[in-house]
Amino acid sequence: MGRNRREQQQVSPLIRYGVIGLGVVVLLLGLATTRTANAHHPAPRDDMSVLTVESSSRYAAYPRIAEVYDMAAAIPQVLDGLYCHCDCSKHSNHRSLLTCFQDDHGAACDVCLTEAALAYRMTNEGRSLKEIRRAVDDLYRR
Repeated sequence: MGRNRREQQQVSPLIRYGVIGLGVVVLLLGLATTRTANAHHPAPRDDMSVLTVESSSRYAAYPRIAEVYDMAAAIPQVLDGLYCHCDCSKHSNHRSLLTCFQDDHGAACDVCLTEAALAYRMTNEGRSLKEIRRAVDDLYRR
């Protein structure tokens, strides 16, 4: 009996650390998927004619920014169906990635610029909104 008790005392810390380790793994997986799970994409609106993108000429001194604003102006219906991964829907009350390019917000945010450029490239490749959403989510999944 004494030997079994010693073995139990030795196994007990292993079980305890195993359970703690499993808990940490579950917590980390939960945190890793929370960002993407919360990144729900809005349905693009039908009438995009009332929505405007800030003129790229405003950013003439910044070629990359001007180029992406031109891209955004070319695909507003796609950007309106994308969640922006800078989480501006939470801190700036933005509806979609398109909202970022209706003012200066996109110009100051590398996430917005990168996401819009990716959406533009994929749109020109003939990719669907669903495929673009998946690529954007994969890019920012942490």
